Amino acid sequence: MKSTPLSLIAGVVALAAVTGFAALNAPGGGDTTQAGAAARLPVERSSLLCPAPSTSDLAETEYTSFTPKGENGGEGGAAELKAAEALPVDEDVDEEEDADKDKGDADKEKASDGKPVVSLKDLGKPATADTTKTDAPALVGTATGRFAPGWTAQQTTTTAAGSARGLLGVSCTAPDTDFWFPGASTAASRQDYVHLTNPDDTAAVADIELYGADGPLKSDVGEGITVPARSSVPMLISTLTSEAATNVTVHVTTRTGRVGAVVNAAEDEVGSDWLAASADPAVTQVLPGIPADATSVRLVAFAPGEDDADVKVQLMGKNATFSPAGNATLHIKSQMTAALDLKDVTRGEPGSLRLSPADGSRTPVVAALRVVRGTGVKQEVAFIPATEAVGERASVADNRAKGSVLSLTAPGATAEVKVTASAGSESGEGTVKTYTVKGGTTLEVTPEAPAGLKGGYALTVETESGGPVHAARTLKITEGGVDMFTVQTLPDDGGSVEVPAAEQDLSVLDD
Repeated sequence: MKSTPLSLIAGVVALAAVTGFAALNAPGGGDTTQAGAAARLPVERSSLLCPAPSTSDLAETEYTSFTPKGENGGEGGAAELKAAEALPVDEDVDEEEDADKDKGDADKEKASDGKPVVSLKDLGKPATADTTKTDAPALVGTATGRFAPGWTAQQTTTTAAGSARGLLGVSCTAPDTDFWFPGASTAASRQDYVHLTNPDDTAAVADIELYGADGPLKSDVGEGITVPARSSVPMLISTLTSEAATNVTVHVTTRTGRVGAVVNAAEDEVGSDWLAASADPAVTQVLPGIPADATSVRLVAFAPGEDDADVKVQLMGKNATFSPAGNATLHIKSQMTAALDLKDVTRGEPGSLRLSPADGSRTPVVAALRVVRGTGVKQEVAFIPATEAVGERASVADNRAKGSVLSLTAPGATAEVKVTASAGSESGEGTVKTYTVKGGTTLEVTPEAPAGLKGGYALTVETESGGPVHAARTLKITEGGVDMFTVQTLPDDGGSVEVPAAEQDLSVLDD
């Protein structure tokens, strides 16, 4: 979803160096003057960051870590999520007492002394940990060797009551230097925090810019925010400006270092959830996984360039693609946040939104959806950012025996995808099914849970043939009579990188 992290670039350089050495030292001592075509090799290191979950006394948070089986990098390695900063011993984090026992293959250890909160032991089988601590820290994670390709982690918090009531889910993010969050707000009814987490051993310096319906919102305190080494800083967006705006686009960049960034959005009497970053600015964006029973859908979009954007708004439904009545296009002025109330656009059927150029416009945009299910006191909110296609493979963790729904949409040609439900975190055998997604439509499926499932499981989607597929997973639970939900998108996991071909050039030895 985001630009390539620095750690991944370093991995590519290292792999390229190894490939070059092999080309110059071919078996048999032959003189290799031309290397073969570029190869795709598994990444050897991945980084993920999970924000601090909740300060509510009623919050229960579960962490799930997972790496799919496949062509993975090497035999050894590890995948661990640790506290971003030193905290007192957390008595509410489960600790695995016997390392030889297989209880979800997780080291559910206390968050002090640098011990992992959750540690992955096997490929294709998730590991979990949980906490009810009000001051649970952000987590910094690293996967190496065979655990690195396709590593994913999710943080899911259930809060039964209070101003932060809701099911809050977020896929832990890779560190980067640039994030866009259309769909935030500084309105009095919203309490939105940008969480910035620094995984490195030196401080990062970040800037936060805010854009409303009329352009940039004046802010004197959003510049030069220091995020100390291996720590996390939450910033209440409404304190960064004196202007109240219902729809705001947040832009996070770093001057030095890199961070993980995600927005926690809480809305009075509606609910709360995490807002993940939009896919990078592009002329076409896809927002998959609008629930069939959505009672309110709001599109928020932003054009970060110097030109206005005109986009076609199309819903890819169960059987066809069509434009919502009266909302076929949206004009987005440069540097101004635009919003479109689509109401109950899906009308009882699952759907996904596609934004594409209209009237010759080629201006890149970012976008997100605010989605509400239920009415009155039983409302609940979630957010769906624009996302990249599944590509070769994508996974989402923390699926449960009931309540997981997978949405697959093919904006172009018809496609075939393979969906693998992993082994259970405690027990249960994985399952594999293949689905055909008709071009221009959205297919909603209830995954077949692993036989004998105990604990949770992960879903992995792989494109087998046809056009690109975009995917999202909705997780639903009922708590206190409220149908809570959260939606996570499934962009390509970046588990492999293309290593440039190496070529011998002895001319560098000439005087």
